[in-house]
Amino acid sequence: MASRSSGTGPRVGLVQRLRVWAIGRLRRSRFLPAGMPDKLTDESRLGRGFEQQIMLYFPTTLDSVYQLRPWFHALTALDRVHPVVCVFKDSRTARVVRDETGLDCVTLARYGQLDEILSMSDVKLALYVNHDPINFESLRFTSLVHVYLGHGDSDKGVSVSNQIKAYDFCFLAGQAALERTATAVMLYDAPAHSVLIGQPQLDGAAPVKPSPDPDGRPTVLYAPTWEASQPSVSYGSLETHGATLVRALSGTYRVVYRPHPLNGVIRPSYAAADAAVRELADRVDTDVPLEQSFADADLLVTDVSAVTLNWLPTGKPMLVTTPTVPYPPSALMDVLPLVAPHDDFAALVAEHLTTDPTAAARTALVEHYLGDPTPGVATARFIAACEDAMALRDREWAARRLAGATGP
Repeated sequence: MASRSSGTGPRVGLVQRLRVWAIGRLRRSRFLPAGMPDKLTDESRLGRGFEQQIMLYFPTTLDSVYQLRPWFHALTALDRVHPVVCVFKDSRTARVVRDETGLDCVTLARYGQLDEILSMSDVKLALYVNHDPINFESLRFTSLVHVYLGHGDSDKGVSVSNQIKAYDFCFLAGQAALERTATAVMLYDAPAHSVLIGQPQLDGAAPVKPSPDPDGRPTVLYAPTWEASQPSVSYGSLETHGATLVRALSGTYRVVYRPHPLNGVIRPSYAAADAAVRELADRVDTDVPLEQSFADADLLVTDVSAVTLNWLPTGKPMLVTTPTVPYPPSALMDVLPLVAPHDDFAALVAEHLTTDPTAAARTALVEHYLGDPTPGVATARFIAACEDAMALRDREWAARRLAGATGP
């Protein structure tokens, strides 16, 4: 009598084929959630190595592309000197980056595909802009120098992480970032593994013509951060300040609201607060470049976030909302005025627009946080740092081969 397994074998095979077919159709459909990688491999790229010696690894999806976009200018500048290949796990993200940058973008679904391609390549340097756990699929390779770029320097507690130990080097903006890392991360030689390059992200901004309020009112930009996935770094002010602040300023000021792309992904209440502020604001900048939002504003109200450092070179006044959780020691936060939920928002804005009492102190901190802000300097330092990392890799690689040839 035939065994049960042999009788059901064909049916099992059919079910597996149908399952693979259904998954493929779902990945190619518009119903696959944006936060789930579609893993649609670029089949034409399999079986041959990368021609480039620098690889950007970005395994996350479209909802995180805001982390990568500030680096587009620096990466395209690097690509003109040393070609760059960008590796993704989501073809939709790859398509957006390819369309916006012209960079070579490849989607690889499985770790084994990356393993095969790198074994046929002479990639020397891998770059990362976030700490996604999937980065470890690339970090495993010992023939590359791995460099963490990050997607924004800030005084948030999340800006320092024990995860940086996984990388050979971290490219940091200024002395403030180095001091922050050295203070916060235990058993880590921050000076030895850090390279100060400034902020190349600020170099890519084209000149923007301000768009003043037709009624002649001063413009206040409200740009809070999101609620965060960890309570210890939840600096977002939408629920504590948002609607009250906008109501207090409306009429006297044009209020431009710039929401964070991830607002409400953790807490429905935060999404509701975001919706309320959108209804109250004079303008909501979701598809407006950050440079335009900055150019149009006379004063910024924000949270403990990277926005404070992006705004710093403008020289214009800013206020920071009082967070509900502690933040690390910060020279900038020691200077900036904190706005509590019960404060007279309109009076504070009027005072700082009129006198800007922290202007000199902010100016003194620009180089400390951002390095040399002269346009083009940070991009040049970024490219030079990449070249130094590749040269170091070549020396190390040659030394290892020589040791292997002459050793016992």
